[in-house]
Amino acid sequence: MNPGELIAALKRNRTAFTSVVPFDSQRDKLLLLDLTSNNNDLADDILGNTKSFSEYINRMLETKKARYGIGGYAEYRTVYSKSKVFDGKTPGEEPRRLHLGIDIWGKPNTAITAPLNGMVHSFAFNNNPGDYGPTIILTHQLQGVSFYTLYGHLSLNSIKNISEGDRIMKGDIFAEFGIPVENGQWPPHLHFQVINDLEGWSGDYPGVCKYSEKEKYLDNCPDPDLILQLMKFAIQ
Repeated sequence: MNPGELIAALKRNRTAFTSVVPFDSQRDKLLLLDLTSNNNDLADDILGNTKSFSEYINRMLETKKARYGIGGYAEYRTVYSKSKVFDGKTPGEEPRRLHLGIDIWGKPNTAITAPLNGMVHSFAFNNNPGDYGPTIILTHQLQGVSFYTLYGHLSLNSIKNISEGDRIMKGDIFAEFGIPVENGQWPPHLHFQVINDLEGWSGDYPGVCKYSEKEKYLDNCPDPDLILQLMKFAIQ
């Protein structure tokens, strides 16, 4: 499928999607979180320690009285230096640092809702430090356009009683934010990604790419805010 067709379909149907997380635009605040090297508050001792990183996220949300932190699409992040998952496979190879989804940071066990009808394509427990942890990929059809949404850093309960081929209806709660011990050692959050072509992957797909490959991956993974429609509410 041409990625342009997917983007056009998502734009045509922007009023048809339900919220992926509980959010009241009249009452709740969203805080834009910068995880690039431009954020001088994110010292290595914070990024390299899950407890300190979680405390930083919580402090930022409490200071701004925000329900969630949000952001990260096409963001070049130094945070990925904390895990070998994002390093090159050979010495000197370019590491992966460019983020391909949007992260929504919040409380553990926050409910995750399907934004449109879909089916469970695949799921997995990507159990490496820095990885997705429990992951679910849904497949969707939208006016003849096929595509996928990926949900990473979930709880183990999220993948306990599901099967490939299960139908998930728009508005169904089907997953929740995980805790660090199960979600890849990250502060609780959802990694939400839209994918045009899974390229044969199952239960996993890169959520971070090499900067030199950004054109290919950003083309295949359009801005998730086309579905989320939350970034317009984010404050700094």
